[in-house]
Amino acid sequence: MQALKENRPAVMWSVLISMTIIMEGYDTILMGNFFAYPSFKEKFGSYYGGTEGWQVNAPWQTGLGMASTVGCIFGGLLNGYLASKYGYRWVMIIALGFINVFIFIVFFATGDVMLLIGEFLCGLSWGVFATLAPAYASEVCPTNLRGYLTTYVNLCWATGQFIASGVLRGCLPIAGATSWKIPLAVQWIWPIPLMVVCWLAPESPWWLVRNDRIEDAQRSITRLSNNKTEHQIHAQVAMMLHTAKTESEVTRGATYADCFKGVNLRRTEIVCVAFCGQILSGSTFSYTPTYFFTTAGMDSADAFDLGLGATAVAFIGVILSWWLITWFGRRAIYVTGMACLTVILMLIGILNVSAGKHALWPSGGLCVLWLFIYSLTVGPIAYSIISETSSTRLRPLSVVLARTTYQIVNVVSQVLEPYMMNPTAWNLLGKTGFVWGSTAFVMVVWSYFRLPEMKGRTYEELDILFTNKVSARNFSKTKVDAYASSSREEFVHADVKE
Repeated sequence: MQALKENRPAVMWSVLISMTIIMEGYDTILMGNFFAYPSFKEKFGSYYGGTEGWQVNAPWQTGLGMASTVGCIFGGLLNGYLASKYGYRWVMIIALGFINVFIFIVFFATGDVMLLIGEFLCGLSWGVFATLAPAYASEVCPTNLRGYLTTYVNLCWATGQFIASGVLRGCLPIAGATSWKIPLAVQWIWPIPLMVVCWLAPESPWWLVRNDRIEDAQRSITRLSNNKTEHQIHAQVAMMLHTAKTESEVTRGATYADCFKGVNLRRTEIVCVAFCGQILSGSTFSYTPTYFFTTAGMDSADAFDLGLGATAVAFIGVILSWWLITWFGRRAIYVTGMACLTVILMLIGILNVSAGKHALWPSGGLCVLWLFIYSLTVGPIAYSIISETSSTRLRPLSVVLARTTYQIVNVVSQVLEPYMMNPTAWNLLGKTGFVWGSTAFVMVVWSYFRLPEMKGRTYEELDILFTNKVSARNFSKTKVDAYASSSREEFVHADVKE
């Protein structure tokens, strides 16, 4: 509470900039739910007769689902260069301007190809939002608020999905193309107000220091804090300069290649794999349960009601995660959460094998439970991990690499998921739980042996721990004296008995 009182402006700007993620969260479940929308299936699908009726076939489901994801990959990679050179504010403003135009293509789409192109172009901007917001949040807030504000990014994601579920359910009874055009048009609400926010927001002081704009960094810190004295501001800038200088002894320049050199290779592995865990935990299956339940025989209105309730539970889960990160470490939350998700996915698969259609509502309950635990643990904590693990000098590039790896894995999952779920393809239905349960188990093993604890550590302390190759399981037990010496040699004094 003391940190919140003294850094209210920093919290406010971090919260407002992170709201760009609402747009990405909104669209993430929009297209997946459209495949269960009667009017959308009639417009972009084919009639198969029998129990299948109108369906968007598996190849086009894959293409439409992947379009924005591929766009996010290119947008994220481009952002890594642009943000490092031009700063966070201007890159965000330009991306928001482009998204206003790209939404027109999706809204007025007359066929599958035009819709696919529009989704790809929108993905370019979403890739910028997804990589800039966590980096900005982590750089403008103090250490003891860092976890809250980086996990708030996931709350914005859940908020976007909750809004999308409500809009989709409300438009379900509307006849004709209007029912799916209204959810697309709602996306125009966000860009212009957020462009104004970005114009007024202070630039990241870390970015300014990295670009040798010391006076601008001091002014930015003044705007981000309440009643800091001139001495405190100079001391904070001196700390930033010290950290940047310390890192520059290990990392020269700021290129993607540097992320794979020396101690940064381990940090890159952690941010990339931990973020991929969001997909490998089964989110492609469990985050869009509406299509699963409609193809399994549930009434469309009931399936969308279930989806709306699930996103509401996810929203609550993210808020409760702030209590968890106060008392528990990132590592404990991630490992425990992933283990619970593995069990739930396996139970969904077992229910489908043993009870078939009679297990619809129990499976629905498990999907809701999965979303709650995911939103309480793996979902929000992954954002904290990727923001805290990377070095400050390479953070924009590291976050982009993590997001790009995430999107590549997401592309693979979105290629496979329609085939697993579509009644005209593999028709696995609930047995898909076995597939994602297996990948989630792999993540449990990886996180136990490779994910370190970063709770309460400053960025410089983390630099020292990684430089000294402290094992993941010993991070929380190791004492660090960042200023004991001016060199990079023996800073770490481990209290751990081998």
